[in-house]
Amino acid sequence: MHPSSRDAASSVSPEEIARFSALASQWWDPTGPMRPLHAMNALRISWACRHFPMRGRTTRHVRVLDIGCGAGLASEALAKAGHDVLGLDASADGIAAARAHLEAHPLPAGSGTLDYRVGSAEELVAEQARFDAVVALEIIEHVTDPEAFMKMLSDLVEPGGIVIVSTMNRTLRSLAVGKIGAEYVLRLLPIGTHEWRKFLTPAELGRFGRESRLSIQDIAGMTPSLSGWKESRDLSVNYIAAFRKD
Repeated sequence: MHPSSRDAASSVSPEEIARFSALASQWWDPTGPMRPLHAMNALRISWACRHFPMRGRTTRHVRVLDIGCGAGLASEALAKAGHDVLGLDASADGIAAARAHLEAHPLPAGSGTLDYRVGSAEELVAEQARFDAVVALEIIEHVTDPEAFMKMLSDLVEPGGIVIVSTMNRTLRSLAVGKIGAEYVLRLLPIGTHEWRKFLTPAELGRFGRESRLSIQDIAGMTPSLSGWKESRDLSVNYIAAFRKD
């Protein structure tokens, strides 16, 4: 739910950046406007880490790019899991909130490293930066050109590396639950957070991946339950996918 930006040919509008920048100070409040991200974060992170590539024969502790990291909710969790993480976001306010939270809550012993950067994916592509894994969580539904965005994700991962994408399916159920229910009825999200027409079906996401030399390895639904979010076979609303770069 937190967009990154592109430069002159931005795939994300300035309005999107402004909307999420305005929420930066509330990002870490588990009862605030980002509470759905807090609720699903443990599932997102555990699922992603399980699919990361092996480094050598004994460890999955890898170099990870968290693109569109917002105030660092996923970035901190990935670092605590032992990975070396770069959190990237175009919102200076979001990155400032991420750095402030990290300073107030240092990573525990045994964590990986964590750095933050204000900037765009294009800048990293131009620098020929490469990572063992790239995660794009709740962001692709906010970009104006998801096909080009998938190409950038592919450009930023090493051959044999893994790209993790979580997003929302474009179904009548997601319209009822993820848009109308979450924003207008239950007020779980600020009104205007999502545009249902920009949700992606798994088939569309898979095609964009194939066109970017990314082959899908696994896909799962993410479903809320009384005990927290759980992995499921239900892809009708929220889902997460792992791609491998050929």
